[in-house]
Amino acid sequence: MATFLYKLGRLAFRRRRIVALVWVALLVAAGTAANTASPPPDDDFALPGTEAQQAFDLLERQFPEANADGATARLVFRAKDGSTVTAQDNRAAVADVLDAVEGEETVSVSDPFAQRSGAVSRDRSTAYAVVSYAVPAMELDDATREDLRDAAALGRDDGLVVETGGDALFTEPDMGDGEIIGVVVAALVLMVTFGSLVAAGLPLLTALAGVGIGISSIAALGATLGLSATTSTLAMMIGLAVGIDYALFIASRYRAELGEGREREEAAGRAVGTAGSAVVFAGLTVVIALAGLSIVNIPVLTKMGLAAAATVVIAVLVAVTLVPAALGMVGKRIFGRKVRRANPETGAPAPPTADARPGGGVRWARFVLRRPIGVLVIAVLSLGTLALPVSDMRLGLPDAGNQPTDTTQRKAYDMLSDAFGAGFNGPLLLVVDGRQSDDPQAAAGRAAKTVQGVDGVVAVSPPMFNKDGDTATLSVIPETGPSDPETEHLVREIRDEADGLEQRTGAALLVSGATAVTIDFSQVMNDALVPYLALVVGLAFLLLMLVFRSVAVPLKAALGFLLSVLAALGAVVAVFQWGWLAGLLGVEQTGPIMSMMPIFMIGVIFGLAMDYEVFLVTRMREAYVHGEEPAQAIVSGFQLGARVVTAAAVIMISVFAGFIGAEDSMIKMMGFGLAVAILFDAFVVRMAVVPAVLALLGRRAWWLPRPLDRVLPNVDVEGERLRAYTAKSAAADAADGTATGAAGDGDSGAVPAQREHEDTRV
Repeated sequence: MATFLYKLGRLAFRRRRIVALVWVALLVAAGTAANTASPPPDDDFALPGTEAQQAFDLLERQFPEANADGATARLVFRAKDGSTVTAQDNRAAVADVLDAVEGEETVSVSDPFAQRSGAVSRDRSTAYAVVSYAVPAMELDDATREDLRDAAALGRDDGLVVETGGDALFTEPDMGDGEIIGVVVAALVLMVTFGSLVAAGLPLLTALAGVGIGISSIAALGATLGLSATTSTLAMMIGLAVGIDYALFIASRYRAELGEGREREEAAGRAVGTAGSAVVFAGLTVVIALAGLSIVNIPVLTKMGLAAAATVVIAVLVAVTLVPAALGMVGKRIFGRKVRRANPETGAPAPPTADARPGGGVRWARFVLRRPIGVLVIAVLSLGTLALPVSDMRLGLPDAGNQPTDTTQRKAYDMLSDAFGAGFNGPLLLVVDGRQSDDPQAAAGRAAKTVQGVDGVVAVSPPMFNKDGDTATLSVIPETGPSDPETEHLVREIRDEADGLEQRTGAALLVSGATAVTIDFSQVMNDALVPYLALVVGLAFLLLMLVFRSVAVPLKAALGFLLSVLAALGAVVAVFQWGWLAGLLGVEQTGPIMSMMPIFMIGVIFGLAMDYEVFLVTRMREAYVHGEEPAQAIVSGFQLGARVVTAAAVIMISVFAGFIGAEDSMIKMMGFGLAVAILFDAFVVRMAVVPAVLALLGRRAWWLPRPLDRVLPNVDVEGERLRAYTAKSAAADAADGTATGAAGDGDSGAVPAQREHEDTRV
């Protein structure tokens, strides 16, 4: 592996203009295809195998007129100054509002004052109307949403309090300026790390080129493969993260090789052969984590994971080809002007003297080597304490109750809760499939009576039948709100009653609706968590055994990751569920943790954590294989890798932290969770736990049973075969040079002189 990448790096360096043109051509082609492609589809949020999805599928076949997937809006009216909403002038104002929402996409508008509608509160201060649309929420025209807002404003002008709820106002969440903030912070961190504007810009430009190709390809294939805009968002976030990391790793190794006196083409080859090998295997761990989302069996997650994995593959290819080509183009400017002036002949910094003060990474590594037990205990206890809130984690999906208090959706939610009860915001949709029943009408009536008798049910609407009279729907209002654990218990009780009902009447009773979908989604996530974790960690464990030729190192890497991700989830629970520091972070409403958060964090953080693990520990492994003692190998690894890993982690933390300022609670939670997870993993696990464990294990850290040693292929990430190959090549070159000199050729220095000229020009 290392030898192949070494040759590839040198080839890309020599043919830098051709390599750059190829990547530019790919970027232009992908961009052109994206511009001419059809708009991407909306997310197909299906839950195969769940009861809620079965009910929706049944309605689509048997009861299409019910329009179960169509958008709905709830217009909530409240009278002012102690009057009633049923007063004549207020009735007229409500009628004007309902007339104003009629449009091309409107299917029906309910009359809150119709007999037995139940849409007026007991004190007659509040009423609501339901507006049904022909298309799902994500397909509504902006003009329709604007009509809804204008209608509410009309009611306010007439003296009513009017707020709007439902999913009709739902739009794709604003991701904020997280990517822009991340790029700006990345540029600043790279400037500090490299001390050169050119060196700082190189990882950014190559990463943006890779992300551009990946995102454009997703957009071009969106209509064909069903890849939504949300898929592009995840791919952009992950692609930008790993793209900067991988380019940073190779560029920093290139600078180190130049600092050791190697000429530029050789330095590029060695950088790609060593750091590039780490990049390839780090990328494989990310691909495994993202592609593994397929086992959850939720189509939208599968597509998101596979698309993001493809973007990571592009980032790896960019790192091992475009980055060395770009290094050839920048010449000596990979170092700052101060360094070039101090060493005009080489353009590289002079090797450090023996009495030079060691860097921060070396000083920290030596501190850990002196006190490995103390550092390990403090780190593990700290992360373990932060992980304790996970035991109280409740999963769910955000609803209007989690919206900021100044939004119309949240105001409508609170008005309905005050007037009709908390459960009014989370009605259950019951579907009675009477095709196998002798009397579907009687079966539906019996279902309504049975459900009405379940504890926790406030009201059950009369059955509504399809044209054939064999399928009916009922609306059930629970006592508790949609995110309340009691509501989940109620759904399970109704489903238990459905078994007996089918035996007595032959009709199947299915529970669906937004609240049931949330419950089923959380259950799917819970059921998939352990298999997903086992798959990702298991495959990565095998991959890391290949990389490190060790059992203890990949085991330590996996356990350290679990510790950091549990601590991060604990912090998320403490802030977003318990409310700790909620005001400081702008969290206006606590509630359950988003259902996909644990799996999403495991996938993303595992990939990035293994990036840092592979890059840091491969330098230790490389030093150990080349003859250093285990303790000194740890110091060498930190000397060469700590600063780069720190810079990469700071960049990623900044990228994710930029999303904490988003208004959407889900995005805010994701940004916070990912930022603290990187913080814990990079600075506690990789910088403290890893060296402490390796120091305690000594040579045993690099032990591999002989049977495994014989079976596992040697991928040579540490570059031992590369060292032998370059030594052999150098000997052959020296022999050729001697023979040429003996023959009196006289121009043996022409090629090196020409190469140096090419290396230094821009």
